[in-house]
Amino acid sequence: MARASVGAALADSRSFLLRRPLGVMTGLAGEAARAGPVDIRVVEGMITAMGMLEPLPGERIVDASGCVVYPGWVNTHHHLFESVMKGVPAGINRPLLDWLTVVPVAHLRFLDERTLRLAATIGIAELLLSGCTTIADHNYTYFPGMTFDSSAVLFDVAERMGVRFVLMRGGATRQRAFDVNPPLQARPETLEAIIDSVAQDTRRFHDAGPQAMRKMVMAPTTPTWSLAPEEMRELARAARRLGIGLHTHLSETADYVRYCREVHDCLPVEFAERCEWLGPDVWFAHMVHVSSPEIAMLAASGTGIAHCAQSNCRLGSGIAPVPEYRAAGVRVTLGVDGAGSNEAADMISEAHTAWFVHRARAGAAATTVEEVIHWGTRAGAQMMGLGEVGVLAPGFAADIAIYEINQLRHAGLHDPLIGPVASGGAPTLRHLFCAGRSVVEHGQIPGLDPGSLLAEARSVVAGMLA
Repeated sequence: MARASVGAALADSRSFLLRRPLGVMTGLAGEAARAGPVDIRVVEGMITAMGMLEPLPGERIVDASGCVVYPGWVNTHHHLFESVMKGVPAGINRPLLDWLTVVPVAHLRFLDERTLRLAATIGIAELLLSGCTTIADHNYTYFPGMTFDSSAVLFDVAERMGVRFVLMRGGATRQRAFDVNPPLQARPETLEAIIDSVAQDTRRFHDAGPQAMRKMVMAPTTPTWSLAPEEMRELARAARRLGIGLHTHLSETADYVRYCREVHDCLPVEFAERCEWLGPDVWFAHMVHVSSPEIAMLAASGTGIAHCAQSNCRLGSGIAPVPEYRAAGVRVTLGVDGAGSNEAADMISEAHTAWFVHRARAGAAATTVEEVIHWGTRAGAQMMGLGEVGVLAPGFAADIAIYEINQLRHAGLHDPLIGPVASGGAPTLRHLFCAGRSVVEHGQIPGLDPGSLLAEARSVVAGMLA
């Protein structure tokens, strides 16, 4: 690169030299998980070098001394609209099917453009402050006669806040048995309306590139009872024609298994196979209740899962058999799930819980901090077609979280690199970069007024309670 070109690149706001961290977690698996206390050079949003580096003339320095550096987290399953449905008393001690009748369905009647925009802002802000830079949102707030553009609202909020955003467009053609007199916002669409809407959104928003800031995914709400089997096949074929991924909930509770046996005379993964919903372009959220043959089918087809440990614990759904998934070769990623069944949106807490629950169930060797970080970074990015995201290495996008290890919870910590996940809580985020752009600085999101956001959220909740 010519001298003038180098100078222009280094003057770009997405160029800097990150210096003197205590260590780096790369997001890779196995022995490559750690890179040691290396400097990281970023030029125009890309990592170009790692090692003991000297500053170039005019290069901006980002001080990471006393900090550990992680890739930005990748959240593969969320429901942003639930960010104003936390801790609903009628649902706080209910299992999934009961909870569904009194939380999302009951409160969707209050959903309008202002509320969706507020909920998305709250959820994305929470995720940013935990170090998350890629968010896959399973949004099923679509209904006949909508007066606002739900997809455009979500992409707009994500763009303003500087995150990579994957819209997993939900929908249903059937009214569920427990949706008694549902509001307009929870009523089903036609199959043609869903396919046409996804095709239009794909043309408007989707980028197939390995560092895309925007992606679309076909994501019916619940396959075993939200649509007919032949409709599921039509959605799968439409998604593959459009070149986008496929996602939905599956086997979250034992009710999924019982329903599939009684209605479809098969297991849930067998049902998915019949509907052409297995393959490397598919991932399912939850997958708590599965048989050994189903695990083998997932592995053989390359199908992945979004592991939502906190939501599964909160709803009493069970613990997904992730060690068995990994032993079989199934791809595992991390998802926070909606705040209505989690009461927060925090990838650090999600990783901490995922590290704990499998040891409680299967023993201390069940998983490691390094493996959980891999699930929540590189594995998630790969599954969503973001091949140059989720790793701290030259040639990858500069999605970088810099955590300070300076709280009392970190005092006496022998291995500071595991501190954010192993110690839990909310480590101080000194900086967060997405594609080299600064999106969090010293624990604050530039341009965001938390007080105003809290006040608006209290107003919306007060309206719901009234």
